Amino acid sequence: MYQLSFSLEEFLAEYWQKKPTIIKGGFANFQDPISPEEIAGLSMEEEVDSRFVSNLNDEWSAEHGPFPEEKFAQLPETHWQLIVQAANHWHQGAAEMLEPFKAMPNWLFDDLMVLYSVEGGGVGPHIDQYDVFIVQGQGKRYWRVGEKDHGQYNENHRHTALRQIESFDTLIEGELEPGDILYIPPGFPHEGKTLEPSMSYSVGYRSPKEQELLSNFADYVLAHEQGDMHLHNPELNTRRNHSEVSNNDIADLTKMLKAAMASQDNVNQFLGCMLSQSRHQLDIVAPEEVWQAEELVDFLQSGKSLYKVSGLKSLFLEDKPNIAYINGEIFEFDSEETHIVTTLCNYDEISAEDFTQISHESLIHLTALLNKGYWFVAD
Repeated sequence: MYQLSFSLEEFLAEYWQKKPTIIKGGFANFQDPISPEEIAGLSMEEEVDSRFVSNLNDEWSAEHGPFPEEKFAQLPETHWQLIVQAANHWHQGAAEMLEPFKAMPNWLFDDLMVLYSVEGGGVGPHIDQYDVFIVQGQGKRYWRVGEKDHGQYNENHRHTALRQIESFDTLIEGELEPGDILYIPPGFPHEGKTLEPSMSYSVGYRSPKEQELLSNFADYVLAHEQGDMHLHNPELNTRRNHSEVSNNDIADLTKMLKAAMASQDNVNQFLGCMLSQSRHQLDIVAPEEVWQAEELVDFLQSGKSLYKVSGLKSLFLEDKPNIAYINGEIFEFDSEETHIVTTLCNYDEISAEDFTQISHESLIHLTALLNKGYWFVAD
């Protein structure tokens, strides 16, 4: 069982998006949940997002997986690292490491990136725009972090796949050993260098950019066939300057733009759908045989459980606790069955004990989730 040695509440108050810090022994008695061999195995899979970064002889290169097995038989002893994104989607042990972070808002959570690095390995000095807890596993790495970026850093174009910067002055630095945690807020330059073969785990939190919100909202409006109307102005008058766009015209067009977001229910649905979608592929496999609601009842009553696909986001809004947003889809339950929504959203395992009373419509929703492969039956 993984446990943090510090209070997340106190950490958020003092450090979150304020300043970087190193927490020595952040995980007590930390044990790696995954091995280097398993990381290599994941990097050979088509569905898994992986990268190989080399800086041997100060010559930088970066490749995207999947990688052939032969690659790992001819690697140098130093100056490379293997990275797997969203390892929590594909490895149950890695996913269990995230349990202590579940007091954080799930909609902000991005993924667990795992990397294996040999001596001298790294990705160079760079800046990320998300919050990250870097947990040190086996081995040792030396880290340094600089002052927040306010436009003072210059990019280094040594490799197109690596957005490095030229240099930065050190704000904090330290050597991380197993169980130590380095927290880096968005915009702070940092660089890690591997001192000996080691494992690192990056627990990332990422909020959407304004561009993403606007772009995705436009897609949502189009997909739901909203706003399909032109501007009408029966009071139109002639004008001396026919090329002029009047202030009244601007006001009317602005009103049209704002009207799309005038309905809070509409905005809520959009946000629920958008925030419940993962940026990384999920290990979703629909069952070979379609489940019927009656079969699901018998299955749960037999004392068995259903399990949520690792990394699947299931959310609900504070003002609408009977609606579950799951992987971009909407599932509305009876207003008297909000406990079902909170159970689906907060827990990875569900059983008959969680549904002592359930309506037929809610049972249909549960069956649909099972048939979509969002929840599954353990072998």
